[in-house]
Amino acid sequence: MRWKVAILTASDKGSRGEREDTSAQVIRELVEEELGGEIVDYRIVPDEQDEIIAAMIEMTEYYQADLVLTTGGTGLAPRDVTPEATLKVVDRLVPGITEAMRIGALQKTRRAMLSRAVCGIRGQALIINLPGSPKGVHESLMAIMDQLPHALEIITGTHGDHE
Repeated sequence: MRWKVAILTASDKGSRGEREDTSAQVIRELVEEELGGEIVDYRIVPDEQDEIIAAMIEMTEYYQADLVLTTGGTGLAPRDVTPEATLKVVDRLVPGITEAMRIGALQKTRRAMLSRAVCGIRGQALIINLPGSPKGVHESLMAIMDQLPHALEIITGTHGDHE
């Protein structure tokens, strides 16, 4: 199955065109090469909770994305609000995914424990917060990539949950 994937970058500088969005490029490459997914939407928004929320809702409802991968806004800075925005739009949490990402990243850097990333389900879509750095995105996604197809099959109803 070819999964529909949306990429959302939360970055003040990126939204103003002051920084190249290299993290989204890493996501795009991994989604296409490792997951076999199709990018149906991509956008950069400032670190504003309302804009992040609106983008996630549009990506899941209008673009019908099976998977929304966010990058940025998961740290400890006052403007890092992606997890709070995600919590407002998801129906159920999937903590094991973020736990696996942090465990995988902790093997590379102790700073991974500072991530506040969350993961949850909105309707029939999985939303996963990733770090803002290209290296962090790569490490986090690769820590969970092998389980994403199965998770998406269960969420979208294309596979039984106990097979």
